[in-house]
Amino acid sequence: MKTIWLGFMLLLSSLLSATELPLVQKQQLELAQFTTQSGAVLKQVKVGWEAYGSLNADKSNAILITHYFSGTSHAAGKYRSTDAAAGYWDSIIGPGKAIDTNQFYVLSVDSLANLNAFSPDVITTGPASLNPDTGKPYGLSFPVVTIRDFVEVQKALLDQLGIKKLYAVIGPSMGSFQAIEWAVSYPEKVERLMPVIGTAYIDSFSAVRLERWAQPIKQDPAWNKGAYPLTQQPQGLTRALAYVIQDALHPDLFNQSYPAPALDKAIHQAIQAELPAWSQLMIAAKQRSAQMDANSLLYLVRASQLWRAGMGDNWQQQLKSVKAKTLWLPATGDLLLTPAMAKHSKAQMPDALYEEISGQAGHLDGLLNIQSKAEQIRQFLAQ
Repeated sequence: MKTIWLGFMLLLSSLLSATELPLVQKQQLELAQFTTQSGAVLKQVKVGWEAYGSLNADKSNAILITHYFSGTSHAAGKYRSTDAAAGYWDSIIGPGKAIDTNQFYVLSVDSLANLNAFSPDVITTGPASLNPDTGKPYGLSFPVVTIRDFVEVQKALLDQLGIKKLYAVIGPSMGSFQAIEWAVSYPEKVERLMPVIGTAYIDSFSAVRLERWAQPIKQDPAWNKGAYPLTQQPQGLTRALAYVIQDALHPDLFNQSYPAPALDKAIHQAIQAELPAWSQLMIAAKQRSAQMDANSLLYLVRASQLWRAGMGDNWQQQLKSVKAKTLWLPATGDLLLTPAMAKHSKAQMPDALYEEISGQAGHLDGLLNIQSKAEQIRQFLAQ
C-alpha cells in the first residue's frame, strides 16, 4: 500500500498547470550574528531562501510566502527536472496562476530550527548546526526561538534586498503565524495579509496537543536529552511524526487511507498485536523522518506553543494595529487549527474577509485543496 504521504505528493504534482516555473535556485542568507527575542546571540547564521518571478524597479511587487511547521521555503517550482513533485503551493504560484509570477516577485525563507535539517535542499541554522564557539552541534544549547524570530530573519533578508514594503504576506499553518506577526509588528510594511489554515493565538488546549508531538521524543532514552548521534534518529521522532500526520488529517481521509480495526484478526486475539493502521502510520512517519531533526521538532513545537499575535499579553489588541487588507482562509474540516479559532481571530479585525476551504483532508486542505480558492486569491491580490 502506498503511503498517504506519497499519495499527497502525487496529488500535488497533478495540480501543476501547463505553465511552469523555470528551475528554482536555493540561495543563502548569511548573518554575522542574530539576537533572538530571548536575548541570546547566534553567530554565523545561515538560512536558505528562494524566489520566483522578478523584482520590479521600485521593488513594490514582493510577496512573502511563510511556510508551515514541517515545510521549507520550497513553495513552488522544482530544483531539478527529475524532482518527483514541485513545491507545496505550486498549484497557485507561477506564471498565470493565482499568485502570478509574471506580475509578482514571490520569495520564501527557511525557518530557523527548520525540521528538515538534514535535507540537501535546506540551509538553516538550528539545533543540528555546529556552534561556531564549540565546533559541536548546538543540541539543546540552542536558544528558544519564537515566531517573531522567524519574522526578524525574513526582515533581515528583505533589508539586504532593499525591499521596504511587502505587497502581501501569505502563509499556511505555522506560516500563518508568521504572516500575522509581520502585519502586527510592521503594519506600515504589509499591504495585504492572507493567513491560511491559521490563527492569531494558541490556547492551552492547542498547546497541550502540540506537546503530544514532543513527548515521544522527550521520553525516548535514545534521544539522550538532545545529545543523540545525528546519524541515528531516535525512534521517538517517528512516533512524534505519526501524531503530526494524524492530527493534520480529517477522519474522512484518514479512514480511507488506513485499514479499519474490524478487518484484522490478530488484534482480536492478542493484546500485544499492533493495530494495522498504527503500523502503517509509523511506516509513513519513518519515511518522513529520514531528513528531519528530533531536536528541531521540539523547538518548532515550542515556537508554536508560544504563539500569539504581537507576542505580548493581549493578542486581541495587537491585531487592531494591522493595517493590511486581510483574507482569512481556514479549512472547514480542520481539527488542528479550527475554523472557530480563525473566526475568533478574524473577529478582532472587523474589516477582514473570510472564506473557508472545503475538502476531506482537514488541516491539510490548506495545502492539498488551496487551488479551489485560486480565484478568490487572485481577486484579493488585485484589490
